[in-house]
Amino acid sequence: MSPGSGGIALVSGAAGGIGAAVARVLAEQGSTVVAVDRDEARLTAVVDRLAADGLPVLARPADVTAGPAVEALVEAVEQRIGPIDRLVNAAGVLRLAEARRLSEEDWQTTLAVNTTGVFLLSRAVVNRMVPRRRGALVTVASNAAATARTEMAAYAASKAAAAAFTRCLGLEVARYGIRCNVVAPGSTDTPMLHGMHPPGTATRAAVAGNPDAYRTAIPLGKVATPLDVAQAVRFLLSEQAGHITLETLTVDGGATLGAPA
Repeated sequence: MSPGSGGIALVSGAAGGIGAAVARVLAEQGSTVVAVDRDEARLTAVVDRLAADGLPVLARPADVTAGPAVEALVEAVEQRIGPIDRLVNAAGVLRLAEARRLSEEDWQTTLAVNTTGVFLLSRAVVNRMVPRRRGALVTVASNAAATARTEMAAYAASKAAAAAFTRCLGLEVARYGIRCNVVAPGSTDTPMLHGMHPPGTATRAAVAGNPDAYRTAIPLGKVATPLDVAQAVRFLLSEQAGHITLETLTVDGGATLGAPA
């Protein structure tokens, strides 16, 4: 497959939720999308649906927590498909527990995927962008990175670290014309959100808020769709955002009351 008019975009966490929506939006605007996820079966199903719609999307199963695998993936894409112009770090996991009751396995897994995965993939891609002196990167973090949440200590910490890493990276590579930004979603209609609540109650509970858990309601009266978040990612990757870097765009319907991310 030859690169599309929108260049080549690599999207992690593309087997569902926000990552799958980002893959679709970028492919629809002309990018050749390399969709990455460790769940090969789900990834293949998503990519097959996108390909059936005539979109230029390729599946590349990989574990973003494994440094050698990430380096091999990026090198193979660059050699066989072409230079990566855009990177979206959308892979993520959520393990719920009070901070003092978190298991070491839950803590380590959360940090490995949500933080180390961002580091490894960003390093591999940006090191190849630097000689070309162009490129754009977006990390999908969370509004929980800057707002305390009960039972989400590992997730919030991992997303805060990923966001800080992305901004520091962006500062260092701005001189090469590479932009690095963060999108911070709030409650979004994905399997992750539904897994936090009893069946059929997730969106209603998220909109209503929960004072006992120190959660405000969502002022806009709805949760985000994956497309809402994907459109924010698309904007930050686009030339319309050509003078924006080191920034965080919060997409949470006002749930954090406009507090800085």
